[in-house]
Amino acid sequence: MGADRAIHVEIDPKSGGGEGGAEGEQGELEPLGVAKLLAKVVEKEERNMVILGKQSIDDDSNQTGQMLAGLLGWGQATQASSIQFEEDGSGGWKVRVTKEVDGGVETVRSPLPMVVTTDLRLNEPRYASLPNIMKAKKKKLEKKTLGDYGVDGGRRLRVVKVEEPPPRKGGGKVEDVDGMISRLKELGAI
Repeated sequence: MGADRAIHVEIDPKSGGGEGGAEGEQGELEPLGVAKLLAKVVEKEERNMVILGKQSIDDDSNQTGQMLAGLLGWGQATQASSIQFEEDGSGGWKVRVTKEVDGGVETVRSPLPMVVTTDLRLNEPRYASLPNIMKAKKKKLEKKTLGDYGVDGGRRLRVVKVEEPPPRKGGGKVEDVDGMISRLKELGAI
């Protein structure tokens, strides 16, 4: 199992592939730009399911999958820890996605087409052997640009400032429940 071919979309390292690019933020696509690009790829490739990671390692935004589903008008399931395919009885397929939530699991079911974002528990990574790496080098790799898909990768957001939060004030200890209640009353919390 593995990819038979790949598409590598190259971006301009100075501008992210579009107009502008704020200083210090060049060469990065924002989540909306990535979602627009993926939507064009999905339409061109005529696919009915897209599986994405939950969030990126660069800005931790967790937005691309949801934006892609919105742009395509497809159903979505986020943070999947399990994916199962079921026939729907009419010749089509439904996807059942389970995700972990506080206090348990949540399961959603949707017909294809669908966008799924994954959780780290979905699978266990495999390490490629040297023979398989050599086979992969022979697979077709198509190089494209954002312009080939008609997508503008220009930045629409600018980071104005990043700063640490103010230091937290130290807490206090109380002897018992009555002491806690009186302290909360002093603070106006109850």
